[in-house]
Amino acid sequence: MTHAPAHSASDNTPPAARGPEIPEGFVVLAMGGPFIQNNGPLYVRREGTVVQFGFRVEQRHVNTMGNLHGGMMATFCDMLLPLSVHSKTTEVADRFLPTISLQIDYLAPARLGMWVQGEAEPLRITRSLVFAQGLVTADGEPCARVSGVFKIGPVGPA
Repeated sequence: MTHAPAHSASDNTPPAARGPEIPEGFVVLAMGGPFIQNNGPLYVRREGTVVQFGFRVEQRHVNTMGNLHGGMMATFCDMLLPLSVHSKTTEVADRFLPTISLQIDYLAPARLGMWVQGEAEPLRITRSLVFAQGLVTADGEPCARVSGVFKIGPVGPA
């Protein structure tokens, strides 16, 4: 997995050209295929055993009420869980984890411009399945709770 640097407060790019600030330590996640590339970028921050993923809610992500579209939240959660499992365990770190089941409780809206961030944990890994759960916040306030079951698939693309 390769990462491109994200904009931070310390770079020399003028603020108007940078767009919305990305929190310190986050870098662009350079994976996920064309769908995520068109709907991202997603960002990742690793600090010891803590792995966080996030993105800034843009106009193209919102519904008619100016809130993050549920489909974009589902997409984010569907990336958050398996990528967190990859980062936190060596058992399935190189395996493709297709989604079998994804449950999302939408707790509060994430509005245009908010920073959406999530953390997740593997709960159990069997011979063929991974169970995981996570919490997503918008500007620090809980906005979604997610759990999922994933099939342990073949070794994924490098």
